[in-house]
Amino acid sequence: MVYFKTTKGDIEVKLFGEDNPVTVSNFLENIDKKIYVNQKFYKILNFSQIRFIHGGINPENELYIERNQNLNKTSPSIPLEIKFKEEIKPRYNYQIRNPNEIKNLVNTFESGSIAMVKSSKNKSSSTEFFFVTTKIPELDGRYSIFGKIIKGLDVLKKIDKEDYIKAVQISN
Repeated sequence: MVYFKTTKGDIEVKLFGEDNPVTVSNFLENIDKKIYVNQKFYKILNFSQIRFIHGGINPENELYIERNQNLNKTSPSIPLEIKFKEEIKPRYNYQIRNPNEIKNLVNTFESGSIAMVKSSKNKSSSTEFFFVTTKIPELDGRYSIFGKIIKGLDVLKKIDKEDYIKAVQISN
């Protein structure tokens, strides 16, 4: 569990560490190094029924290179990580091509899902993430979904471009 303290209120997120160990481990390391403290939600995409709220360190931001060096990250990306039912380990660097595979996914985009932004076809960003406010089956199997809001979805829906993350705390 992690807790986002934002300028609009608090958001509680359950992480899917068992299904997405690399992604969750990377995210927790970023939290531990406080890279998300005082970071704006740098992109909000509003469509008629869907909102995407992006946070993290954007590679186009001048702070990104400096922060990445401080984090000792060897790459701005991590493997895309997708977990299928009936499989023990997640698949890495794999994106669903066959729509019939979607029914076998462990995690799909629902209201409050958090996923890593993609840095290329089969890679995820090591620092950028996004939340969605509704179910979006069109994205299933194409992004590493690594958690879900369990409290504070109403807070997420109020966030705009002027808002920012005050802190992110890991629950013990």
